[in-house]
Amino acid sequence: MAAPLEAEIRATHERYLTTRRRIEAGELGWDALAGYFTEDATFIDPAWGRVEGIAAIEKFLLESMAGLEDWRFVHEWHAVSGSRLVSHWWNRLPGQRADGSFYQAPGVSIFEYAGGGRFSFEMDLLNMVHVNELLRECGWRPPARFHMPPKHPRR
Repeated sequence: MAAPLEAEIRATHERYLTTRRRIEAGELGWDALAGYFTEDATFIDPAWGRVEGIAAIEKFLLESMAGLEDWRFVHEWHAVSGSRLVSHWWNRLPGQRADGSFYQAPGVSIFEYAGGGRFSFEMDLLNMVHVNELLRECGWRPPARFHMPPKHPRR
């Protein structure tokens, strides 16, 4: 049986994943995930860099995900240790290869739980070289509403 804190972290993450599935289904905007973060939270993205504070995270979520409506972020597994949760997921690009396999790259997110159903930290780890290779392979082209990450993100 999970300890009370571990159970709370897992339940919060499950709500986060449910919200993400609703976003991917087009029911919500990506900014809906901002509700899972504290006012002073930090989010670190491999392409967009370090984002601090809930207002900046909300803006980042909207801008960084614009034009990626046909991408999916498939949860694989997660583990909890203390107040930290680590999640493995797939960054799945649109389409499939002729053999039926997906254009996808593995990703890992590290969350720090702050209590009250909120995280104070998320860091996403993803091999951007692999993603760029997949982009070339599948021929994906960004739509007009897509926003490029900053050239020199704050690390």
